[in-house]
Amino acid sequence: MKWKVQYPNGNVEYYSPSEVQLIMKGCQLRNHKGVAQKIFNGGEKVVCAWVLCDSIVINTNKFLQLDTYCHRIKYNPRVQPNWLLNGEVVDNQKYEQIGSVDFGLYKII
Repeated sequence: MKWKVQYPNGNVEYYSPSEVQLIMKGCQLRNHKGVAQKIFNGGEKVVCAWVLCDSIVINTNKFLQLDTYCHRIKYNPRVQPNWLLNGEVVDNQKYEQIGSVDFGLYKII
């Protein structure tokens, strides 16, 4: 799996989660609820969730250790067809900043 970053001008770039850290600002958690529900019910797993953001910084060194002091945002439609933060559904919620650590996303405090 790679992080897909799509820019407003249509450009698309892919990044290895172990080689970069994404810091996103002005974020909203989005998903295709119908597709997520089909996956939850046993259907084929396809991309059905994304983070909209106003801006993004792609770090290639000096990563922030977000997993040590920030809350993890989870999304796995096989387990539950919603974005989760501390066990609460947060579909469509907006956050000032979200960052990545490997394959995980974290709400930056």
